[in-house]
Amino acid sequence: MSTLNLGRLSRLVLLGVLAGSVALARGQAQSPKKVFMITDLEGVSGIFDTDLQCMPGTSPRFEEARKLLSGEVNAAVDGLLEGGATDVVVWDGHDGSQTLSVLDIHPKCRLLTGAPVSPTFELDGTYSAVVFIGQHAMAGTAKGILSHSYSSLGVQNMWVNGKPVGEIGVRVMLAGYFKVPVIMLSGDTAACAELHELVPEAECAEVKSGVSRTAGFMLPHPTACALIREKARRALQRLAEFKPYTMMSGPVEVKIESTTRGVHSYRPREGVEQVDERTWVFRGKDIVDAWLKYSAF
Repeated sequence: MSTLNLGRLSRLVLLGVLAGSVALARGQAQSPKKVFMITDLEGVSGIFDTDLQCMPGTSPRFEEARKLLSGEVNAAVDGLLEGGATDVVVWDGHDGSQTLSVLDIHPKCRLLTGAPVSPTFELDGTYSAVVFIGQHAMAGTAKGILSHSYSSLGVQNMWVNGKPVGEIGVRVMLAGYFKVPVIMLSGDTAACAELHELVPEAECAEVKSGVSRTAGFMLPHPTACALIREKARRALQRLAEFKPYTMMSGPVEVKIESTTRGVHSYRPREGVEQVDERTWVFRGKDIVDAWLKYSAF
């Protein structure tokens, strides 16, 4: 082969390598980043009273509360998209999916609402990350605004393998089961501290700080939204730094202590045991197996 042809061949090979590198880079840049957003209402700035604000159909300021939540959700969606998200699914997680509306929700997300949905609310391993918006702390938390665990009247304490947990902890563990990291939360100071116990590197938007269970210092809505947007953007840009939450290997024990008003009886069976009048234990091979013997997530 002539020197000319060798030179031409070398150029073609080089061009091919460069084209492949560009295609690979584009493929990496466009790799899906699907985010699942868990929403609640009690952790939103401006929310401090259940009867006044949080009960669909009966609370006199529920419409205002719903708009406050929608604003914080949309701010988080904006931040996630700026951080590189390709798909954001927002689960309406307050009081049976009766809070968010497609009239108000961000046009570039999808709203998961209505019932029934799967016990794990359609979360699976196709997601890149989970975020919490409007999240409250667990029952009994000092200065946690409207703190409770699933039911404000029914549950006094919850433990997983002896560790006190609330909705944040259980759902962090669920995300870890699917190998999905939790990267961000918005809520009060107590809720942020609760997540940091499990995910120290998580981004947190502290939109309010409690002075009691039903009072606290609140950020104005525009300020809260700006903070949430920035934290969501930073969280997704830092996605590579996060790892899914992993529990110790072996079986899982979930223990539930009811309040005196929330006593509930379960059917004793394999993995389900009554400890005393108000306390039941649910055992399984992993968090999903154990938890689903008690309830949906």
